[in-house]
Amino acid sequence: MAHFVVIGAGQAGASLVAKLRNSGFDGEITLIGDEAVPPYQRPPLSKAYLLGDMALERLFLRPESFYADQNINLRTGVAVTRIDPVKREVHLDNEVIQYDQLALTTGSAARTLPASIGGALQGVYTVRSLADVDAMAAEFKSGKRALIVGGGYIGLEAAAVARKLGVEVTLVEMADRILQRVAAPETSDYFRTLHQSHGVNIIEGVGLDCLTGETRVSGAKLVDGTELEVDFVIVGVGIAPGIALAEAAGLEIDNGIAVDAQGRTSNENIWSAGDCASFEMRGARRRLESVQNAIDQAEAVAENMMGAGKTYTPKPWFWSDQYDVKLQIAGLNIGYDNIVARRDPNGAAVSFWYYKGETLLAVDAMNDPRNYMIGKRLIESGKSPAPSAIADPQTDMKALMKA
Repeated sequence: MAHFVVIGAGQAGASLVAKLRNSGFDGEITLIGDEAVPPYQRPPLSKAYLLGDMALERLFLRPESFYADQNINLRTGVAVTRIDPVKREVHLDNEVIQYDQLALTTGSAARTLPASIGGALQGVYTVRSLADVDAMAAEFKSGKRALIVGGGYIGLEAAAVARKLGVEVTLVEMADRILQRVAAPETSDYFRTLHQSHGVNIIEGVGLDCLTGETRVSGAKLVDGTELEVDFVIVGVGIAPGIALAEAAGLEIDNGIAVDAQGRTSNENIWSAGDCASFEMRGARRRLESVQNAIDQAEAVAENMMGAGKTYTPKPWFWSDQYDVKLQIAGLNIGYDNIVARRDPNGAAVSFWYYKGETLLAVDAMNDPRNYMIGKRLIESGKSPAPSAIADPQTDMKALMKA
């Protein structure tokens, strides 16, 4: 009987093993995770869970009983020490597991600040795992002073939760503007205004020099000489793909674990999906750090492990919740040269449409689910309405789908 082993019990790993069973695989399945809990959702960690609006059990992607019911051997709290691709072995501390096919869904880890600038002080946190959020939850008390390092979506979401709980927030972004790596200036402007209206002190174009304190953080110095008093710090400076096991096993690494169009690594019996996997897209090796990619790519890999031979074609979408604003993103804005704004004259909804020439690449929609869905369908079907039609408030957006 064939044995498929999956290392990494996050969104991708959980989706992969479920798809294997759903697709009729009747061999042995082992899912190995280094956290002590069953696979869970990560997006609510920095939002509903941190706010106390979501119980732990609701974070779980499936009830724990699901894995036993589906005859999936779920191993939690277990660290894999190495992979032997020649012998097809996965080594744990005191055990060796033989596999026929192996999938690496090892996800990613939050980047941290170096200890040399205070990154190891108590009271300095990242937002990536359940343990991270549980560790910082007690800090979120009215009147406390938080420093958030990094103006990406994680940092902004943490800022929104902190303000809702009465924490004083200063957010420092080294780049010229928040969201500079991932969004247009128009989207940055929108969220800067939103956060400032809720009392967040945003400092852009200034880097962190160091954190200060004896054993626990008590202050911060910025590169321009500014000194801040802080009670705790949240670091949101990006994530790094989980490549250590793959690299040690001799697999090709290129901006993550390099896979082909089917999700196979440089070893014919090893596959990869999710945050850790890189694939060719728009002329470069890219990783998509999203729930959508984790699910869709993992499900494609599951089928291909069973011999389907299907090409994975990503259809990117993302979201972020901040205060009462829901941002929904469709497509990838890489290479855009024009932004078209569409505003609801009767409400707060607005969407920014990314074009390269006459080609629609992506849409950022704020409290505008209708135009988000239209934009998503247009992008997925390869249709690009004229920018002037998007900008015209009289345009019947639904009609664009039929054009």
